[in-house]
Amino acid sequence: MTDQEKKYDCLHLDSQLCFPLYACSKEIIRRYKPFLDALDLTYTQYITMMAMWEHGRMNVKELGKCLFLDSGTLTPVLKKLEAKGYLRRDRSRTDERNLIVTITEEGTRLRDRALTVPGQMACCIDISEDEAKMLYSVLYKILDHISRD
Repeated sequence: MTDQEKKYDCLHLDSQLCFPLYACSKEIIRRYKPFLDALDLTYTQYITMMAMWEHGRMNVKELGKCLFLDSGTLTPVLKKLEAKGYLRRDRSRTDERNLIVTITEEGTRLRDRALTVPGQMACCIDISEDEAKMLYSVLYKILDHISRD
């Protein structure tokens, strides 16, 4: 390989950390689809509901930060989840600029139906528990560093 050819090695797909992350993410989300179709949820709606099951009530800004989603992406998701009866969106009484999202009883009941999803997904991903923990740790280290910028 010539020096001229080596100069472009950094532009090969297999030299990029972002590419396998992107491809894995896309493929894992694709694997979620049949399980989430049974719940009538998209992946983005599912992660939104997971945050709401955990917190119960959050303002939209906090929710967006938690999910790494901007308001332009999150707003239509919240509108659809509200139309399905899983969430309620209300203006804050103390500051009308803040939109508060609250899980409904129907949204809480959905959690019981979603309990099977993590186990179903675990069967689709062939890595050990230790590998999963290590990957989780590395990915959150990257997210933590990026979110500080």
